[in-house]
Amino acid sequence: MIYPNLDVSEMFVERQAQRGSMHTRHLNEQLVRVLKTIGYDVGFQKGQGQYLFDRDGERYLDLLSGFGVFAIGRNHPVLRRALKSVLDADLPNLVQLDVSTLAGVLAERLLKYAPYLDKVFFANSGAECVEAAIKFARGATGRPGIVYCEHAFHGLSYGALSLTDDPNFRAGFEPLLPGCTPIPFDDLAALEQALSSRQVAAFIVEPIQGKGVNIPGDDFLPGAAALCRKYGTLLIADEIQTGIGRTGKFLAVEHWNVEPDMVLLAKALSGGHVPIGALLTRKSIFDKIFNQMDRAVVHGSTFAKNDLAMAAGIATLEVMEAEKLVEQTARRGAELRLALKAMIPGYELMKDVRGKGLMIGVEFGPPKSLKLKASWNLLESANKGLFCQLITVPLFKEHKILTQVSGHGSHTIKLLPPLTITEDDCRWIETAFDSVIAASHKVPGAIWSLGKTLVDNAVRKSA
Repeated sequence: MIYPNLDVSEMFVERQAQRGSMHTRHLNEQLVRVLKTIGYDVGFQKGQGQYLFDRDGERYLDLLSGFGVFAIGRNHPVLRRALKSVLDADLPNLVQLDVSTLAGVLAERLLKYAPYLDKVFFANSGAECVEAAIKFARGATGRPGIVYCEHAFHGLSYGALSLTDDPNFRAGFEPLLPGCTPIPFDDLAALEQALSSRQVAAFIVEPIQGKGVNIPGDDFLPGAAALCRKYGTLLIADEIQTGIGRTGKFLAVEHWNVEPDMVLLAKALSGGHVPIGALLTRKSIFDKIFNQMDRAVVHGSTFAKNDLAMAAGIATLEVMEAEKLVEQTARRGAELRLALKAMIPGYELMKDVRGKGLMIGVEFGPPKSLKLKASWNLLESANKGLFCQLITVPLFKEHKILTQVSGHGSHTIKLLPPLTITEDDCRWIETAFDSVIAASHKVPGAIWSLGKTLVDNAVRKSA
């Protein structure tokens, strides 16, 4: 049989100029409109480490890292070799009526980072891990309730969305899963009140909240673990964004010496190429779900243990260890936070810099001077959190830095770079932020002209 000479990289080059029109016609037209409106439609052609390159060959520093999946950088050679080796080996992938060798290897390696846990369940994404955690918690305890924190983000599938209280995501999709109760983040009294009914199967929490980069007090997570033990509730640490070295520890819960009953991982474990999620848990929980032979497949997912995903996870852990990325992340993150924090006294719009490792939030807030206050209030009345776009857009256009606002209506810009960034990259970040924040304090000025454009767009949208 004669097959066509299919070269997908060649296809990318041939069709890249049509990416916007193809997405408008066949995919998400609104996303295309957003990118054009804010000037982000630069046509990225290449990714390498912590850098992206656009259609004109301009280099950008990626502080978004695909929402955290490119912790080891884009197209890492070790990861590429691992994936190619799987494809070249003709492995017996996804036999289903067999067990996967590579899944066993990856599970063994993951559990070394959490020796208090015994079993791994693999999934295809973070949201799938959350769904599995809900089922495992209810199945293991016989209880219906799940407690989560306000401002949390756990995913957009139905169970995960039920644990995400942002109305921008929930609107139009309710009613959601019953028995899910929010409490304020970092509030032990509220948690105890919620758990005291002894009807709560699990308390799920991000050790550091991704939306806003909110860090709990030092007593919250240890206290939560104690309360969960007291009331027979399982503690689930959602480390989908904070895990795999992001915060300067392999798991963020290590900052507080907490040992959860379940740990959820995804994003960075993939190396950015093949989706993967992993739920790590205690044997006592796992054995209550898969408790006899006719329940051996009571929960699962067709592609979850595919060889490419397992190889990606194995390669990612190899790179993390060989390049000592956890230690580097702790050091580099502390230096970057210190440099950004030093800017606060000079800029009245800049309120806080917080984070751990290379998960950093730069928060802005209302100014005191009359000129700035009037401009701030105009933006806020049009759309809460709009000011941060006056920082992210110039960072992108003028300084070639890609970053994000940390959530709907947020005044915090989140930095989530690859863990491979260098000292020179950090100076690039510091110089760019200093320049853009300084410009935001000049009224009238180019940045506030951008603000007027954004306000006009917001008004037209509401009309």
